[in-house]
Amino acid sequence: MRVSLIRFSLLPGLGLCLALLAAPACKNNTPAPDASTPAPTAPGTTTTVLTGSSLLGEYSTSALASRVSAIPLAGALVQYPIKVYRLTYRTRTPEGQETTASGAVLVPTAPTALPVLSYQHGTIAPSSETQAPSYYAQGSDVWSVVSVLASTGYVVSAPDYLGYGASKALPHPYEHAASLASASADMLRATREFCQQQNVNVNAKNFLLGYSEGGYATMALHKYLQENYATALPVTASAPGAGAYHKSAFAKYVLQSTQPLSFLSTYVWVLRTYDRIYNLNRPLSYYYQEPYATRLQADPFAGVPTQQSQLFTSTFRQAVLTDSDAPLTASLTANDIYDWKPTAPVALFHGTADDYVPFFNSQDAYDAMQARGATQVTLRPIQGGNHFSSATTYTLGAYAFISQYNQ
Repeated sequence: MRVSLIRFSLLPGLGLCLALLAAPACKNNTPAPDASTPAPTAPGTTTTVLTGSSLLGEYSTSALASRVSAIPLAGALVQYPIKVYRLTYRTRTPEGQETTASGAVLVPTAPTALPVLSYQHGTIAPSSETQAPSYYAQGSDVWSVVSVLASTGYVVSAPDYLGYGASKALPHPYEHAASLASASADMLRATREFCQQQNVNVNAKNFLLGYSEGGYATMALHKYLQENYATALPVTASAPGAGAYHKSAFAKYVLQSTQPLSFLSTYVWVLRTYDRIYNLNRPLSYYYQEPYATRLQADPFAGVPTQQSQLFTSTFRQAVLTDSDAPLTASLTANDIYDWKPTAPVALFHGTADDYVPFFNSQDAYDAMQARGATQVTLRPIQGGNHFSSATTYTLGAYAFISQYNQ
């Protein structure tokens, strides 16, 4: 996926507008036994995960409103001043090792018990690491409109994910459902522990939002919480946006495409992640033609062509399209998160002309959930919207959607 990873991570207009919520070595050739499922820190128990906190700043309502002054009526949403903290907490890597991760918590100064909103950010290129929530960098999505959402009366839990912030020495497990879910869930746990420590009055409601990689992470988190923390951290409602939920179908879509695909560098990142986590241990020459295999060996984020036929080898293409490489196929299907039955309300937002993550990802999720008997799932097509232009509509719609459950 490349129009440049930086463009994908910052999503033009998202940091400055309501589109903030955006933002694809061992010898063993079989998947690691625990790589396809989250490895949480003591799931379902009361074990603490919070390890530290620090105040990043306090911000008035006027300061928050000024950050979104270019967006009509956005400033009018601001209700309360907020305090922003950086948290560190224990979580686990995809390999099951305990590590320290970080995130930001945004706490409005409000007189009532507040719900918690878990915000999963979109793709952040390694070169833009300081856009991760715990840096609370000016112009980032958390600094701008996520702060406005917090000021409306939500304690916001914003995980950095592995590979950013306190865990930046680790590779980010890009689009790996299990670790995105577990890192986000442990951040949510740490946020509630922090609120208890600081006497912040929170209620039992948990809302989940995120766009692009954040939409994928939101879907993975919802499923994970329902399966592991249904009592301790029940999901009130979630609104994932434009996520690549049907990974195995997306891979075939890419490898059958004849049109230019500007996101192929990001798809390279997905392959690199799965190759590492699932111990596929394939040489780059298995995936990529020359000169790109050599270039990607030297620089994992080197530029690649927009035509998949120029980038990928015929061997790799055939293996995906025919499911003839069992370990590779298993790594893709392990990250399919479209086919399950949510018990809490879900609104699936997606631009019908999305040129980065095709609309069929949300359509397939909606159809599969309906087939499983889910009764509170709605599909919210954004007519004619592409991946970037849909982000503002998503944010407004997602906020309206969760608000109806926050009465």
